[in-house]
Amino acid sequence: MTDTVFDSLPTPSLLLDRARLSRNAERMRARAAELGVTFRPHLKTAKSVDATRFVLGDKLGPATVSTLKEAEVFGAAGFTDLLYAVCISPQKLHRVARLRQSGIDLKIILDSVEAAAAVAAHGKQSGAPLSVLIEIDVDDHRSGVRWNDRETLRQIAAALGDGAILTGVMCHAGESYNLHDPQSLAEAAAAERSRMLEAAACLRAAGFACPVISVGSTPTALSAPRYDGITEVRAGVYMFFDLVQVGIGLCGMDEIALSVLATVIGHQKDKNWIITDAGWMALSADRGTKDQAIDQYYGLVCDAAGKPYHDLVVLRANQEHGILAARPGSNAKLPELRVGDRVRIFPNHACATAAQHDCYHVLDERNDVTATWQRFRGW
Repeated sequence: MTDTVFDSLPTPSLLLDRARLSRNAERMRARAAELGVTFRPHLKTAKSVDATRFVLGDKLGPATVSTLKEAEVFGAAGFTDLLYAVCISPQKLHRVARLRQSGIDLKIILDSVEAAAAVAAHGKQSGAPLSVLIEIDVDDHRSGVRWNDRETLRQIAAALGDGAILTGVMCHAGESYNLHDPQSLAEAAAAERSRMLEAAACLRAAGFACPVISVGSTPTALSAPRYDGITEVRAGVYMFFDLVQVGIGLCGMDEIALSVLATVIGHQKDKNWIITDAGWMALSADRGTKDQAIDQYYGLVCDAAGKPYHDLVVLRANQEHGILAARPGSNAKLPELRVGDRVRIFPNHACATAAQHDCYHVLDERNDVTATWQRFRGW
């Protein structure tokens, strides 16, 4: 990348490698086709209509969102088949109804009898039943009804009654992010599949329709040996990848599409520190690699062309200061970086880092900035 291009960008800035993004997207499309399932990409990572249109092209098929703001923005952009993959709260039902009235087939999820009763009451009062999936807990990661809790599954389905449409079951195999070898990842994906099929069978045996079985996480989607019986798979961070995904073993450094451009603003030579203007406000405070085999601290530092320096990490992050240093335990020497030099930083968690910025500066294969894609925020 030429100095003139870098000089035209303020720092910190968010950089997005177009070629890597394209390859990552094609990899997941091919994977879903190989598995024989519908792919419902998660748009929370990009939070950008421009980036999403680049990834999906003209195929504005099914997609996943994590906020109603995402549903509103992407719905207005033509994405009409959306799954809101966070358990619904009663206060949000009016927004869901408004989105559906605008022509967006927005499906919601829940995991309790209380929420089901509220959704059913809303549907009866409005005369417009909502489409609902029950969230299933397949790995003790987060929310959801445990897959073998047959009684609760039946109670939730019964509580929906004729006030809602039970569309199916969904899960997020989030514990897969704590794995790091192909066999364990394949086993997690197999467990995800079998447990979801068991939950769906329970509902069907009780007389409830369950046409959709939706699974998802980038690690399991890329590691599943098969998805027989599953109807759709969801994933989001695959678009950009990040250092956590490298640590899991799903990608290499040369597949990370996202980086933060920063400027060297000083040195603490007695401490072997280099100071930049990218702190946790630019990188996020996510420390997702701290329990992996290689701790990347607050990010891995690269040269202006995106080539990682040997064992140079963002050791500490204050609000607007990033402290670069050799990884603890390493004998790496600091590069000769002067005040005013630019570096790029690979993020631990692409979603969290991207969320700190208003736009992507898109790089071509020559590392020239060729476009700016806007992002949005909020809930």
